[in-house]
This record gives sequence, structure tokens and C-alpha cells, in this order.
Amino acid sequence: MSNSSSISHLLLLALADTRQLQLLHFCLFLGISLAALLGNGLIISAVACGHHLHTPMFFFLLNLALTDLGCICTTVPKAMHNSLWDTRNISYSGCAAQVFFLLFFISAELALLTMMCYDRYVSICKPLHYGTLLGSRACAHMAATAWASGFLYSLLHTANTFSLPLCQGNVLGQFFCEIPHILKLSCSHSNLRELELITVGSCLALGCFVFIVFSYVQIFRAVLRIPSEQGWHKAFSTCLPHLAVVSLFIITATFANLKPPLNVLSIPGSGPVSSVLNGTSSPEPPHL
Repeated sequence: MSNSSSISHLLLLALADTRQLQLLHFCLFLGISLAALLGNGLIISAVACGHHLHTPMFFFLLNLALTDLGCICTTVPKAMHNSLWDTRNISYSGCAAQVFFLLFFISAELALLTMMCYDRYVSICKPLHYGTLLGSRACAHMAATAWASGFLYSLLHTANTFSLPLCQGNVLGQFFCEIPHILKLSCSHSNLRELELITVGSCLALGCFVFIVFSYVQIFRAVLRIPSEQGWHKAFSTCLPHLAVVSLFIITATFANLKPPLNVLSIPGSGPVSSVLNGTSSPEPPHL
């Protein structure tokens, strides 16, 4: 196998060797999918149909639910198919599509979480300017920026990754297509562009994290200045769910990227579950 032009398909990681465990993984993925579809579907329906929920916070929440559904639909159906039919194959173009859409939805989700933090910051720290800073046009532009930036980053990253020649076989060490595992199959030593894109993405993610931390420092300082206990409760009730989702997103992403390369079957289901949660942290429920 001299280069990627001769590769028609790739082999994903086998989740289990026995039929019983394969069916167990199928049921596990099915449960995760149904829970995500139900939860996010209810959020989307409630925000779309409830006119009293047409506010910036719920507008961003609707977009966040769409990114979660996108992450689930990108990786889980193929894993369910492979577990049910005892196969590991994925086409080369299908692998590229999986990488593109997963990066797209995760990048957009991180941007939306940052914008939701800004929404909470303005509503608590600058309530008199809330309608001006977060009008319908401003929210639409912010959401469009999140989706466009995710699309551009994933397009550049995917195009650069799959332009590298592959000559180290076609077996991936993950149950879905992931860039680090694809780069391990590359025989090219000119990965400078890929490192540049990873550096840019890491800097952007770090910038979002710093912005979120700084915003919440300002939010908590403003809340502590509220004289009434009822005001404290109201402010915290709108912030803590978003903060919980951000924490879950960061923790699962960190765990998925820093854990040692152990056999995922050492604890049945632990590897697949953490990988799925990495891009599919459920958004906070709307406060109706």
C-alpha cells in the first residue's frame, strides 16, 4: 500500500471480540442516541414553538442542541452498524466526512458555549444594555459566526489531513475516524501545516476558555453584590446550568485526549462512552 490513493477503505477499532459484547455495545450506543435525540429534540421543539422562549439565551440553546445532535449522528450510527453486523469497514470518503462533520460540530459547539457565557455576562453585569448588545440581529450574527468558523476550521483541517499520503496500513485505533489516528498512518514527514492548524485550534480553544473564566469571575462578583437572597438564587439558576455544561465539555474532552492508549475493552464500554461524551455533552434544560 504505497499511498492514500490506493486505499478504498479503512478499518475501525473492533469494540469487542465476542458477539455478546458487540450486541452490548450496540445497545449502549442505541441508548445514548435515543437519550440525546429525545433530550435535544424536546429542547428544539420547546424553543421553536414557545414564543415566550424567543430570547437570546434560548436561541443559543437551540443552536447548541443542534450541534449535539450533529455530533451524535456523525459517529454513533456507524459504530452501531459495525457492532450489529460485526464489521470494521468505513470508506475512505466516509472517514473524511466523519472527520469533517465531527470537527465542524465540536468547533461550533465551543463557540456557542462561549457566546452563551457572554449572554449570561451581559444579562447579569450589564442588564440595562442587554436589549442593545444582544438584539435579534446581533444574536443571528453571533450564531452565524459560530457555524461559519466551525465550517472553515473543519474544512481546512480535514483537507490538510487527507491530503497527506498514507502508507502505514489502514487500521485505525478508534471506533470512529479521528485525526491523530489518521496521522499515525501517514508516511509524510511534512506535517507542518497540520501542526499549525492544531496550534491555531488550541489557541482558539484556550481563548474561549479564558474568556469563559474571566466572564464568570465578573458574574460571581456582580452576584455577590446583590443584596437579596432571592436575587442570588435567580442569578445562579441561570448561570450554573451553563457552567455545568461547559465543565462537562472540558472534562470529557480532557479525559478523551489525555488518557493513556489502553485497550478500551479493559473496562467494557468505558472507551466508547468517553469518546461519545467528548462531543455530545447534553445542553442544559431550558428554565421554563
